[in-house]
Amino acid sequence: MSPTSRTKPDPDHAPPADTRSFAEQWSGISKYLADVFAKPDPQLATLMSRAIAEGIPDIAVSPETGRFLSLLARMAGGLGGGGGARMIVEVGTLAGYSTIWLSRGLAPGGRIVTLELNPKHADFAQREFARAGIAARVQIRRGPALESLTTMARTMPPASVDMVFLDCVKTEYPEYFRIVRPMIRAGGLLVADNILSSGTWRIDDGPGTSPDRDAVDEFNHLVAADPAFESIGVPIGNGILVARRLGA
Repeated sequence: MSPTSRTKPDPDHAPPADTRSFAEQWSGISKYLADVFAKPDPQLATLMSRAIAEGIPDIAVSPETGRFLSLLARMAGGLGGGGGARMIVEVGTLAGYSTIWLSRGLAPGGRIVTLELNPKHADFAQREFARAGIAARVQIRRGPALESLTTMARTMPPASVDMVFLDCVKTEYPEYFRIVRPMIRAGGLLVADNILSSGTWRIDDGPGTSPDRDAVDEFNHLVAADPAFESIGVPIGNGILVARRLGA
């Protein structure tokens, strides 16, 4: 059949136009991903309900993002199928939801250092870590993230971290990257949440519409242009950046 002889679509029998908004469509897709790939256990399924009841904001990563983090943490121990990450640094604990997902990708004897400014959030997360049986594997460092990261960069051996997960103050993302960059070992991963949106902005809103949006855009370009990393943005949740440190 020649291109000119193909049957043209019949407008009288065309499928109805999808009148749902982008947010409605994406909500349905996210629900599908969570239902299929990210069924949480009873603790994780109820953790944010308990957090919200104590006044903690409902801004944790989505279940499908949590599953993705767990898989990345397992891969960070060796992208050829290693036994999981030995050292993870998480910037932004909140209620500990993402920390528990990350812990499931740790190698035996591996640990997580998670940074949290708000004492109420840190106290709640500590209780959840005990409930999950991972308290011995997680250290909460309390205080401003930039101060804690600067101290860690000064006291930890360089290239000693398998995975860094950023989910904290968006305007500080570029500075987080500059600090953690030398901490990540060759083959290790840098992962960041909210690289496409949050509750108040979207990356396509354009420059100058939000300080958070502009800082995240700067961060995305910094990582993408860095020759020491290969990186990609993944459109699940509010957008996840995954970057692998190159080298032997």
